[in-house]
This record gives sequence, C-alpha cells and structure tokens, in this order.
Amino acid sequence: MIIKSLKLKDYRNYEILNIEFDHATNIFYGDNAQGKTNILEGVYLSGTTKSHRGTKDRDLIRFGQDEAHIETVIEKNGVPWQIDMHLKKNSPKGIAINKVPIRRASELFGLTNFVFFSPEDLNIIKNGPAERRRFMDLELSQLDKVYLSDLANYNRTLNQRNRLLKDAYYRDDILDTLDVWDMQLVQYGEKIIQRRIRFIEEVNAIIGDIHHKLTGGRERIGLSYEPGCGALSLEAALEKNRERDIRMKSTSVGPHRDDICFMAGGIDIRRFGSQGQQRTAALSLKLSEIELVRQIIKDTPVLLLDDVLSELDKHRQNYLLDSIHDIQTVITCTGLDEFVNHRFSINKIFHVKNGQVDFTYTGFADNENGDWYVENGQVTFGKDSIEYGTVKGKKGWWHVKNSRVVYDTTVAENENGWWYVKDGKVDFAYDGLAENENGWWYLEGGQVTFQYTGIAENENGTWYVKTSQVDFTYSGTVVFDKIAYVIKNGKADALSTEK
Repeated sequence: MIIKSLKLKDYRNYEILNIEFDHATNIFYGDNAQGKTNILEGVYLSGTTKSHRGTKDRDLIRFGQDEAHIETVIEKNGVPWQIDMHLKKNSPKGIAINKVPIRRASELFGLTNFVFFSPEDLNIIKNGPAERRRFMDLELSQLDKVYLSDLANYNRTLNQRNRLLKDAYYRDDILDTLDVWDMQLVQYGEKIIQRRIRFIEEVNAIIGDIHHKLTGGRERIGLSYEPGCGALSLEAALEKNRERDIRMKSTSVGPHRDDICFMAGGIDIRRFGSQGQQRTAALSLKLSEIELVRQIIKDTPVLLLDDVLSELDKHRQNYLLDSIHDIQTVITCTGLDEFVNHRFSINKIFHVKNGQVDFTYTGFADNENGDWYVENGQVTFGKDSIEYGTVKGKKGWWHVKNSRVVYDTTVAENENGWWYVKDGKVDFAYDGLAENENGWWYLEGGQVTFQYTGIAENENGTWYVKTSQVDFTYSGTVVFDKIAYVIKNGKADALSTEK
C-alpha cells in the first residue's frame, strides 16, 4: 500500500494544501510549530478516523471555520482508492470511500494500514498502562475488524455499567440490572483479552531478534500480557469485585485495566530499566509492529515518522533508517543532517513554513547542513549541474552536486557547456588549465570550447592540448607559436624557436 496524495482544507493551520507523495521517502522539514505534524496527523486520521494525539474533531478545524475536509488517495494492490472525510464542529464526521458515503467508520478499517511513530512513543515503556493498551487497540483495530467491533461494544457496555454504578448512589434498586451489563462485559471483554494475548505472542515472535540486533547482542526482550483479573476469569473477577465497584462507582477489572509487561535480562524494564533501555525497547516494539503488519496483510504499511530521529542516538538512527528503506515513509524533521550523513535515499523533500508548503520556489536555500538547490519547492537530491542564483548574498552560477552547493575547484557542466568552477562559483575570467574526474581541460573565459589545440601551462608543467583536453596518450613533436616541442605522454618540452 502507498499513499498517492493528500488534500487538506481548513484543517488545523492549513487553509488549502495539495500534496503528491513519492512512492518511497518523503520528508517535510522546517522549524518547530510550522505545521509539519499536522500533515502526518491528517494522513493518519484519514485511515483510522482518529487523531494519534487523541484530539476531538472540533479541535482539528481551522480557527474561525465550521468544518474541515481531508481527501486522501491511496493505492493498494495497484488499485486506487479515494477517502474523503468531512469534520464538523457540531455533528459526527462524514466519510466516503470512492465518493460513496459509508454509515459506519468501521467500514474504513482494513483499507489502510499506517504505523505512526512519534517521540511520545519512545516513552510507551516508561509511561502508564493506558498508553500500552492504546498501542494494542490502535494496531489491532487496523488489522482485525472483529476486534474493532468487540472493542466498540465493550467500551459502550463499560460506560453503561459505570453510569449505573454512579446512579445507584441515588437509586439502589437499579443494581438489579447489573447482571445484564456484566454478562455483556464478559462477552466482549473475554474476546478482547484473547485477541490481545495472541497479538503479544505474534509480536514476541518478531521483537526478540530485532532487540538483540539493536542492542548489539547484549539483550533479549520478551513481552507478556497482564490481565487485571489475574488468574481469575473476567466473570469471576467482576463478581469478586462487585462490592468494591459499587463503593468506588467504577469498574475496577477488565481489559480497560490490563497491561503489557516488558522483560529484559530478567528485569521488568517498565519499573527498573534505564531510560536508554526503555527507549530501545520502544523502538524495537515499533519496528516489530511494522514487520507484523507486513506479515498479516501481505503488504507494506505506510510509516509516519514524526521527528523521531532527533530523539535517538546515532546507532539507533542508523538502525531505524536501515530498517525502513523498502517501505513508503513520510518523515517530519527540523533538519536534514541525519539523512545526509547516513546517505539515506530521499525521493521528495518539502519545506514547511507558517502553515504553507512551498511548491513554487526554484533557487537556492540554506540550512545548518549546507546550501541547497531547490526546484518547485523540493530538494530532489539528484541535481548535478551549474545553476544561477544567490548563495550567501552573492549572485552567480554555482556548482551543484546531488542538489547541494559544492565549494570545490573543478570543471563542471550544464546544458550550456563545461565551466571553470572556483570555490563553488563559475569564474568567467579564467583562462588556463583545470581538471575534473574526466581529465585536464583548457578553458577560455571560464569555458571549455572543445576547439583549442595547442600548448598550455600550469603549475605542474607544460602540456599538449587537443580539442581543449590534455592528451596524456600523445608522444611526438609539435610546433606551436613558432616553438618546437617534444611531447611525451602529453607533457611538452620546448626544443627551439622555429626559423
């Protein structure tokens, strides 16, 4: 599966935004608080109906507007699908698939598979059980429609039971109906517990090797599901805790109270692991999630990376980047240093500023990682040429290699010819020899004319030039400007003045 395009209207800080994605790696870079994460959130929302932040629909609508619209086009098994989502302040969201409205949001699940990875996910081990349950629920809801239905029914029944427990303070006669809610809670709750246990077993089959490699062979990790009811069945646990629930006016046992245990080296790293151990385990969990989705759906998910690399050390950065090279990835970041240093293949890059993605600018731009050539708002990382523009306040023609200004001294080319470059800039006043990976060249007015044949000098000696290139294969004699030269492997020695 890949995402082809995204359109946002009055969503968060975007009035209008149209983006076409590359099938591989897409990077949105810019300063903090410019709207990069909002793009990832829009993608995720269109496939799951929920914000990864847990934000309510009305808070996703641009300030001063009553509704927002998201249009996402994905491709699955070569077939395009269009998902439209209308968010409204005072009514439920509307969803359409291929412009056909659907009545239940659950009809959307299974069509898309997104894995969202944010800096907050690195704290999933350190933080409370609610985040670990949320991790299971979000992933299983994308993979298993039955689980999604059971979870929705369980939550609805749980809310009814808790409301009854609160109302019983004023009307104790309604406690007679508690058995009805308990039966439904058990019916859906047991299914949820069993599916979660199976999910943890599936993750365990993957995470061990990933974590072992990530820690350099120092650790192996294992997960186990911890039901809040312990060894009791859910039905027995509800009965045992009934008096306590009535007293506390809340349901104390069930899947909504369960947890995942992370053990490494015989230690529960939720409680006793270092921050480094916890973060490494969280990264292992996310990488396992990607692989598990791939195995279950027999396809690749779309990975949404929200400024995660800045939170990882170099070793973990490299491992993560090596692990995602074969799936479509949408990344947000404040700089490009990690990708440049890792020589990571980048297919599209977008600059985000003040809620705008600039698709029109062509020219040079700089950041802390260097000076870059931008075409239609994107650094393509594939441009090798001589381009005109202003770099650091100086206008001129600049040597661009892999879309980055290279401050070298060489001979470089564009569609208009071959040029002498000094410290990254074309010097149109230069006459003489210069070299590049293709040889030594004679330039006149900073350009290789491909017409000059004769003798030229540089700091290394005197040389025979044929059609503007030093001919290192030639040996013999030539007469140039009334002087006879003996040539050996291109190097010339003057003999005498011609009479």
